[in-house]
Amino acid sequence: MVLLAGPAQAQNHGGHRHGHAVPATPYAGMQSHDIKALSEAELADLRAGRGMGLALAAKLNRYAGPMHALGHADALGLDATQRARLTQLMDTMRADAIAAGERLIAAERELDRLFAEGAASPEAVHTATSAVATAQRKLRAVHLVTHIAARDVLTPARRDRYAALRGYRTQG
Repeated sequence: MVLLAGPAQAQNHGGHRHGHAVPATPYAGMQSHDIKALSEAELADLRAGRGMGLALAAKLNRYAGPMHALGHADALGLDATQRARLTQLMDTMRADAIAAGERLIAAERELDRLFAEGAASPEAVHTATSAVATAQRKLRAVHLVTHIAARDVLTPARRDRYAALRGYRTQG
């Protein structure tokens, strides 16, 4: 998802820099995307409910995600009740993330439509980008809130072990 253009993209705008031709922009070819701001891989991730790094604030601070905790269930010594709870959290998160991802896709599609149809105005863009931001916020919250719930399933010792197994912590 392209959120902000960096300085390199701004300098390459239009294919010229200081009067000299430069290579094609990193966006060349994206004009053929159904929704210009979303790659096919991003669309697939959103439609599958994948995390896409949206929960890094949680996972890198010892709030395990249910999918990865289940992936290390044996090493963490999880019992049947913990496994069942993490499975339920993962299933709920996936369903909620898919629904939120579809709302984000729809919001991005509407923003794209404004420009494709020549209907973009400052007011319409403010409304559309607000809808995109709201959809992004809600999608990210789905993932982060699930990490909070999953953390409560693990003891502090298991959280430390999880962090070590994932490579997020080298001590303990």
